[in-house]
Amino acid sequence: MKKFFSEFKDFAMRGNVVDMAVGVIIGGAFGKIVTSLVNDIIMPGVGVLTGNTNFSDLKFVIQKGVTEGTEVITPEVAITWGAFIQTIVDFLIIAFCIFVAIKAINKFKKAEEAPAPEEPAGPSQEELLTEIRDLLKAQAEAPKK
Repeated sequence: MKKFFSEFKDFAMRGNVVDMAVGVIIGGAFGKIVTSLVNDIIMPGVGVLTGNTNFSDLKFVIQKGVTEGTEVITPEVAITWGAFIQTIVDFLIIAFCIFVAIKAINKFKKAEEAPAPEEPAGPSQEELLTEIRDLLKAQAEAPKK
């Protein structure tokens, strides 16, 4: 049992798992912000432009609900396509933000990964030895003073 918890601790404390957990938490909070942006700022503006339409109320009623006073006997069955449109707008905004973030991250990674300019390679060991040999030959053949 100790080995199991030890393995789990090693797994949970690995960098990628912790990073992923932080990403999920931040993503959830970001999703709430985008949902509020769409529901409270964007869609009311779109509603005004389309004749004071509240998109969250747009629906196609399949079966009307039956009520007696305040008691609901049979609930309404409806396709709420307005809420679906709002969800699509949420998705598009989140997808765009993720696209921009990944593009920026990739740009920074490319800058880090750019290879350092290579210095011109000097002569090889064989070339140096050939030069030394030639210099020694020339020195031996030169007239002595």
